[in-house]
Amino acid sequence: PELEGFRIAQITDLHVGPTIKADYVQTVVDAINALDVDMVALTGDLVDGSVDHLSDDVAPLGGLRSRHGSYMCTGNHEYYAGVDAWLAHFATLGIEPLNNQHVVREHDGARFVVAGVTDVREGERLGKHKSDPAKALQGAPQDVFRLLLAHQPKSILAAALAGVSLQLSGHTHAGQFLPWIFFAGLGQPYVAGLHRHGAAFIYVSRGTGYWGPPVRVGAPSEITLIELVRA
Repeated sequence: PELEGFRIAQITDLHVGPTIKADYVQTVVDAINALDVDMVALTGDLVDGSVDHLSDDVAPLGGLRSRHGSYMCTGNHEYYAGVDAWLAHFATLGIEPLNNQHVVREHDGARFVVAGVTDVREGERLGKHKSDPAKALQGAPQDVFRLLLAHQPKSILAAALAGVSLQLSGHTHAGQFLPWIFFAGLGQPYVAGLHRHGAAFIYVSRGTGYWGPPVRVGAPSEITLIELVRA
């Protein structure tokens, strides 16, 4: 009951790079800070380029404000851009990377778990980053709200078995524009929105930025505000 009304802001698929720059990122940060949330979840594909080229453009993310901090998981695009360097850099901005790991936090006397897994595809290729929800939750308390950050929706297949309460994902962009809207669900169990998967919930964001051409048709970008309520 102490988590009634707990508010999480999610951003994902920001794709800072050739056309998304610091001014767009600052607009996102300002919007999140205006929501006065309890925590911020960043669910991967934040960058399209190296730390050397994009550090100034991601710098506004260091201004994210919330009561319990900002946490991230990797998406596939972090692996194209030098994943280890980016993880170290995001940590300097006050964003805690969760690579098959979890933290336990307390809110109004109630504990909750925030866990994160590496990208299910690219992590597999880089052995030390193999995605593993069970490992991420190993040793976590069982009788509390357990949030998992996982870039690709299909991580829910293993995450539900590991006992997550809610998984936050992105990756699909909900297709972003025609004709890809019709193919966004290939290989993914869910494309956008809130779904029940067994005893778990999953929310899939359409993404906060875009990839490729600066176009969205039928799949608007979003900053997602999730508020916990009693079942």
